Amino acid sequence: MHVAIGSDHVGYSLKEGLKPFLAERGLELLDCGTDSDASCDYPLFGRKVAETVASGTCERGILICGTGIGISIAANKVHGIRCALVHDVYTARLALRHNDANVLAMGTTVVSLPHAKLIIAAWLDEEFEGGRHNTRLQMIKEMER
Repeated sequence: MHVAIGSDHVGYSLKEGLKPFLAERGLELLDCGTDSDASCDYPLFGRKVAETVASGTCERGILICGTGIGISIAANKVHGIRCALVHDVYTARLALRHNDANVLAMGTTVVSLPHAKLIIAAWLDEEFEGGRHNTRLQMIKEMER
């Protein structure tokens, strides 16, 4: 699976800490930046990861900023993106199972590296249930139009 990952300067350290873990899982990573902890603007990286997923270059994306809120809002402005802001394993599972979330956002001030690994593993290992959830995703797609 190809996964795009991106962060702002606040999330940079967590992003870098997650890269070896993701590689160990056999994922092909595309790092969309940022490349340092120098101050930068999270919408740039939220958009870059989201566009990479929306274009089909990567199947999923992971985003990190201070709280995950701003970068998830930015990602959700890209057509076809369902970015879920999660800070626990349960919501990570349901983000995929019920909402087919193709991008996951987290906040580095909210989750530790070990916890982020658990969250991402749960999200990556989950499958979309379909069924009644397809109807709801169709409603969301209609809203995008």
